[in-house]
Amino acid sequence: MRVAPGQVIAFLGFRLLYSAVVLFGVLVLVFFLVQAVPGDPIRLALGTRYTQEAYDALMAASGLDRPLHEQFVNYIGNALTGNLGVSFRSGEPVTLLLLERLPATISLAIVGLLIALLISIPAGVWSALREGRLSDAIIRITSQFGVSIPDFWMGMLLILLFASTWGLLPSSGYVAFTDDVGGWARRVILPGLTVGLVAAAIMTRYIRSAVLEVTAMSYIRTARSKGLSGGVVVRRHILRNALVPVLTIAGIQFASILGGVIVVEVVFAWPGLGRLVYDAVAARDYSLIQGSVLLIAVMFLLVNLVVDVLYAAVDPRIRLS
Repeated sequence: MRVAPGQVIAFLGFRLLYSAVVLFGVLVLVFFLVQAVPGDPIRLALGTRYTQEAYDALMAASGLDRPLHEQFVNYIGNALTGNLGVSFRSGEPVTLLLLERLPATISLAIVGLLIALLISIPAGVWSALREGRLSDAIIRITSQFGVSIPDFWMGMLLILLFASTWGLLPSSGYVAFTDDVGGWARRVILPGLTVGLVAAAIMTRYIRSAVLEVTAMSYIRTARSKGLSGGVVVRRHILRNALVPVLTIAGIQFASILGGVIVVEVVFAWPGLGRLVYDAVAARDYSLIQGSVLLIAVMFLLVNLVVDVLYAAVDPRIRLS
C-alpha cells in the first residue's frame, strides 16, 4: 500500500500541531507547579552570601518580583525563542546547562535500549513459541520479577556484584564518548544494565503477546499447511509481523528512559538530565526545573513522532491518518 505525499504531509502537520498543543500544556503546568513548590529559591541560591541588598538584586534580575501573570508571559515568550533563563544556583544559562548534560543521558538511553532489545526479543519469541512449557513459565516469572524491581535496588545490586565484590567495573563516574571510548564503555555498562534489564522485562511481555497473537492468525496455519518448515514460518511470517509493534514499545521505553533515569543517574553519579533535575529540585532552581522538564517533554514527543512515522512505513497495512 503506497501512501500519498499529501497524506504524509497532513499526518506530519497534525502531529506537529498536536505536539505544539501538548508542549504549551506542559509549559503552563510546569510553570504553575514550580511556583507552588515551598521554599525561597533566591534565599537558597544566596546561601551564606545572603544580604538584603543581594536578595533584592537577584530577585529583580530573575523577574520574580513581578506579578505572576507577567512572569508567565515572559517565560512563554523567552521559551519560544530558546531562552530558558539563567540558573539561580550557578548563574549559567539553562540552555547551555541542558546541552552539556544531554549527551550523557542520550548515550545511557541508547545503551539501555540496546540491552533491552537484545534480551527481550529472543526471550519474548522463545516464550511465545513454547507457550505452556517450563521455559515459558520461567521467562514469564523472570519478567514479572524484573518489572517489580526498583531501579535503585537493581543499580545497587549491580554495584555490589561487579564493582565491590568482583572489581570488574567502576561503580560511578562518567567519561565522554568522544574523549575516551573505552572509559565511556566501562562506565556505561552498569547504569545501562540497570535501565536495560527493567525495560527488557517490560518489553518481553509485549513481544510474547504479539507473537502469540500472530501465531493464532489464519495465514500462519495456511503457511504451515503448505509444508513450510517451522523455521521459515517463524522468520518470514511470525517475526515479520509480530515485531512491528516492537517499534512502538521500543520508542516508548526509549522516551521513558530519557525522562525517567533520575534515580539511576543519582546512584551512579551519572551527569545527565536526571541528575540535573534532581539537583535543581533540591535547590529550588525554578528556571532549571522548567527548562529540564520542557526538554524532556520535547524529546518524548519527538521520539513518539518518529515511531509513528516508522510504524506506518514498516507496516504497509497501516495508513497515515
